[in-house]
Amino acid sequence: MLFFEDIEIGEITRLGSHTFTEAEIVAFARAWDPQPFHLDPLAGARTPFGGLVASGWQTVAIAAKLRAQACAHLHETLRREGKKVPRIGPSPGFRNLRWLRPVRAGDTLTFESEVTAKKGSASRPEWGLVFTHETGLDPAGTLVFELTNCIFVERLEA
Repeated sequence: MLFFEDIEIGEITRLGSHTFTEAEIVAFARAWDPQPFHLDPLAGARTPFGGLVASGWQTVAIAAKLRAQACAHLHETLRREGKKVPRIGPSPGFRNLRWLRPVRAGDTLTFESEVTAKKGSASRPEWGLVFTHETGLDPAGTLVFELTNCIFVERLEA
């Protein structure tokens, strides 16, 4: 993330890709979402999914990790160039989370973040709120996952 004033609505950040493996799907499910269709291919075969599928929460967690890595990479680039790096605050939440298609072992998703809106914080003038549309696409470009995110970003003017 850049400073609030430097962020452009419509800006798209490619966050990276991730290939889901059976082992990591099962490991995530054991730790965080132990439903049969996330734990066992045979149990998953008896569901409408027809097999093992990743937890939607795993998809969200991977998107969050890739977003954080992209931000860290940008901030490191700014530091190397001798530029000031903005503080990034917490997210006050997200909305409109949708899991549109199941994610299976071997699937590769590409994650992107598009800035859709921004506004100054009324209660914290040194911060602005940046709203993004986060997506995960399969190799055919089909939307698999999406959410609207919000994050506090330091204002340069403050």
